Amino acid sequence: MKRRVLSARKLTALLPLVVGLAACGGSPSPSPASQGSAPAAAGAEGKKKIKIALIAKSSTNPVFLAARTGAEAAAKELSQKNGVEIEVAWLTPPQEDGQVQAQRIAQAVNEGADAVLLSCSDAGKVTGAINDAVARGLAVMTFDSDAPESKRFAFYGVDDLKTGQTVMAELATQMGGKGKVAVLQGNQNAPNLQKRVQGVREEAARHPGIEIVGVFPNIETPQDAAAEVIRVNNAYPEIQGWAMVGGWPLFTRTLLDEIDPKRMKIVSVDALPVELPYVEKGLAPVLLAQPVYLWGHVGVETIVDKLVLNKQAPERIPMELVRVSKETLPQWAKQLKDWGFTDVPDKYLQPAGTPSK
Repeated sequence: MKRRVLSARKLTALLPLVVGLAACGGSPSPSPASQGSAPAAAGAEGKKKIKIALIAKSSTNPVFLAARTGAEAAAKELSQKNGVEIEVAWLTPPQEDGQVQAQRIAQAVNEGADAVLLSCSDAGKVTGAINDAVARGLAVMTFDSDAPESKRFAFYGVDDLKTGQTVMAELATQMGGKGKVAVLQGNQNAPNLQKRVQGVREEAARHPGIEIVGVFPNIETPQDAAAEVIRVNNAYPEIQGWAMVGGWPLFTRTLLDEIDPKRMKIVSVDALPVELPYVEKGLAPVLLAQPVYLWGHVGVETIVDKLVLNKQAPERIPMELVRVSKETLPQWAKQLKDWGFTDVPDKYLQPAGTPSK
């Protein structure tokens, strides 16, 4: 069966559920990379092949595997459209390591890449490598986690400060405005996650009944993250809620068996298929989904627009969050399936209230 892959534009038409990174709703905009694309132009100056090195934070994190799928789909579509062969070279390290990312950027230069699409584990460690790549003629674009002091030409991602604020606002609502909360941070050196934690703290200060007991970094694998949540819960039995600025522990079912949803609530960024049972059970009544497939798709579109069509991109391309709850679960599950995810349970595709077969 052929998989139908949606562009950023069609996501806008399909999902009126997008939140503009605030506690209340907003409406998404089509990605600038997909607006007004000119017909295939001879703007490639005779170039017949473009190689894009995709360097995400970790090859074991499902959100970056989704970005890879989006990048490869865009490369295939745009190769046919523009008559230029577009290759995506996956150079992502197996685990988070800014120094290894810097080495992979240098590898991309040495292997003749034309561009780098990068999510930064540590901006300080990759900025020099980015600037060197740009000096050698590569176009460098960041997504998800930026290196704002570097010479990258564009960044695509959510507003991290507002993302953190939204996570905390949603959690405060679920907890009735009172209770003790823990914050799961992920890699404490990642600039995007630092900003999200800042947003969580700022929003928590607006709720006098909410107390943050601590901010806890974790290794960004499902097992390590879930183990950290269990460790903290045991150390602080008074915790009633978790503000997770990334969905790492929800990529495994461990917490479904370990935590009683009547006693504790979770609000987290990300909503991949493996996380949807947490919404169904009510342990995570709200997930704030990043359309992670579009990291790759829009990233490749933007790079091709620059290199092939000589189009200028805005320095910051905003990504909108999607609020996923039991009520909106069918629409989001359908979107995931349309993007090519094969592990979306059929039961989530049914409208809310439909009996399971």
